[in-house]
Amino acid sequence: MCPARSLGRMLFSRHKTDLVTPERALRGRDHYDYAVPATHFLSGRTITPPFPEGLQTVVFGSGCFWGTEEIFWQTEGVWTTAVGYAGGLTQHPSYEEVCSGMTGHTEAVLVVFDPAVSSFAQLLRLFFETHDPTQGMRQGNDIGTQYRSAIYYTDESQRELAEAAKAAYSVKLEAAGYGPATTEIAPADEFFYAEGYHQQYLAKNPNGYRCHSSTGVAFPEGSLPSAD
Repeated sequence: MCPARSLGRMLFSRHKTDLVTPERALRGRDHYDYAVPATHFLSGRTITPPFPEGLQTVVFGSGCFWGTEEIFWQTEGVWTTAVGYAGGLTQHPSYEEVCSGMTGHTEAVLVVFDPAVSSFAQLLRLFFETHDPTQGMRQGNDIGTQYRSAIYYTDESQRELAEAAKAAYSVKLEAAGYGPATTEIAPADEFFYAEGYHQQYLAKNPNGYRCHSSTGVAFPEGSLPSAD
């Protein structure tokens, strides 16, 4: 999805599937160089905190964030979504900088949900079944560290469920002839919102690019509470 940019020259000999080291990462900035929309294009709800009491948040990465966000905004119990950059080193990166591989971020989606309507376990099932988490630093034809599979959790219970889901799904994947899930699981750090034109992109451009290399392997029933 990422267009070629002059920042590509900064890759030097680093392979696009190698995470950038802290000493080589772009320095970034202490502010956004663009305006972050206040509300969701479809629902009109806020995409930035604070969110209503009782809601929970998690950040998922599963390849091109346009399609990932579309999947989650359509999900019952999801209150709002936003696309951005997570898991990296550079402060307030731009899309072009993330595409260069020199920030360490993955394209990601902030999911704000009501656990009374759709549990975290149910979201994990959806996450794993709608992309191929075995591909490492890529998703289909999109290759690079910015396309890695990732879950950035916001509390210990989310971490435990994410780890359990990854382990359970890896067993099913390997039985089906795939490798184990390579999904990164880490605490949620600062989520940097993407530029306005990326937010709810496929609602604005219905024929836009979607890339999800689903394995077709069903998540194992009964492996997590409230996932079925």
